[in-house]
Amino acid sequence: MKLTLSHLRTSSFRAICAIVSTAVLGLACTPLNAQTGDMAPAKPGALMPSPAATANVSVAGGTIDIHYNTPHLRGRHLGGPEIVPYDKVWRTGANPATTIITSVPLKFGDLVVPAGTHTLYSLPSTGTWQLILNNQTGQWGTEYKPEMDLGRVAMKAKAMTTPQEVMSLSFENTTATSTELHIRWETTDRYVTITKP
Repeated sequence: MKLTLSHLRTSSFRAICAIVSTAVLGLACTPLNAQTGDMAPAKPGALMPSPAATANVSVAGGTIDIHYNTPHLRGRHLGGPEIVPYDKVWRTGANPATTIITSVPLKFGDLVVPAGTHTLYSLPSTGTWQLILNNQTGQWGTEYKPEMDLGRVAMKAKAMTTPQEVMSLSFENTTATSTELHIRWETTDRYVTITKP
């Protein structure tokens, strides 16, 4: 009887250790998988950790539509090694590359952008950010080809009083002939003025 009870205790202990080890390993890998910027694109129709969003505006006799995904801070900080490191090109969103579609030619800062579909990237820094318009389209967000750049534009900064958990793109201060495209996240608000060329 003592031998059987001892055998049961050992078997139960091993089973519990196996279950706990599997659970700990699974939890340890989850943050790594969520932060891997080079992970493969999701299957069509699959839910992504950063939901899709759009921003659109009518300006200068045409329209601008932006399709992007909205990353969350989740305890991370801009400029840190884990998310949007400074001085490295960023997809300006999450998951697939951020797409901008213009129905008419427009001027982003001093850069003339022809009507059509382009990709938005940015180059964050502790000083002046740059907005990058790129002619490659349809790619995953981490696939950046600088030789396909249409151009880069210096962005202006505005102070934010309240931190923002979810990254956003928005059009503000819109008139018949101009608008501002804002990138907001954490305590960062960077923008570029868009006008008729």
